[in-house]
Amino acid sequence: MCQLLGMNCNTPTDIVFSFTGFATRGGLTDEHKDGWGIAFFEGRGARLFVDHLPAVSSPVAELIKRYPIKSENVIAHIRKATQGEVNLENCHPFVRECWGQYWVFAHNGDLKEFNPVLNGQFLPVGSTDSERAFCYLLQSMRAEFGDQPPTTGQVARFLQEKCRDIAAHGTFNMMLSNGEALFTHCSTKLHYVVRQHPFPVANLSDQELRVDFSEVTTPSDKVAVIVTEPLTTNECWTQFGSGEFKVFVKGDVLMPEQWQ
Repeated sequence: MCQLLGMNCNTPTDIVFSFTGFATRGGLTDEHKDGWGIAFFEGRGARLFVDHLPAVSSPVAELIKRYPIKSENVIAHIRKATQGEVNLENCHPFVRECWGQYWVFAHNGDLKEFNPVLNGQFLPVGSTDSERAFCYLLQSMRAEFGDQPPTTGQVARFLQEKCRDIAAHGTFNMMLSNGEALFTHCSTKLHYVVRQHPFPVANLSDQELRVDFSEVTTPSDKVAVIVTEPLTTNECWTQFGSGEFKVFVKGDVLMPEQWQ
C-alpha cells in the first residue's frame, strides 16, 4: 500500500530532512513507485507538487529536497497503486476548496465496495477510492454544517465518526488539513513524534543522513511529524492504535476533551 507523511508545527518549518528519507521509500528502499505528491500550506494559500514518476527518480522531488519551503501544515504521499491507473490525476494529495479554505487530503489503504452517492459539489477528477472518499468527506461536512465554517473541534468530532464508517469498507489511514489543524485516522499503521526543546540529533533510517535540530530551531518550536513507518532510528515514535483518530494543532496532540 501507499505511505503517508504529515507535519504540523507552531511555527513555519521546512520538511526537507523528513521528506528526504520518505522519498527514498518511493522506489529505492521500498516499493511505492507509482507516483508521489506533497502539499504545503502558506497562509491561506497551498502549494501542491505531484508527479506520476517514482519519488526516488523524480526531478520535482529533487526540487523539494533542495528548496526549504516553510509551512505549519504539510501532507505528503508516496503511492503504490491499488485502484486507479498510474497517472497524474491519481496522485495524492488531493486539494479542494470548502468554506473559503483549501482542504488537503491523502489516503493509504484500499476501500472495497465504497461507492457513495456524490451530489456534484465535490467530484473526483481521477479514478481512485481515495479521491472518492475525500469528496464524500467534504460533501458530508458541508451537509452537516451548511454555510457556517465549523470549528476545529466540530470537524474533529464529525470526522471521527465518518472515518469509522469509511473504514468499515477496508483500510483507511488518512490525513486531512485545512491549514489550521491536521486530522488523522489510522486503520492499520501510523506513527508520530513531537520534536521540541531540547531538540535531538536525529538519524534517518532510510539514508545516511543526520541533523541536529537544535541548530535549526528555537527553544519555543514544536514540530509533530506523522508517518506510516518511523523515519528515524533514534527517536521515540508513538504508534497509533487501530481505529484511532488524532488531531494535531500547533505541534500538539489534542485530546478529545480539548476539541473546541
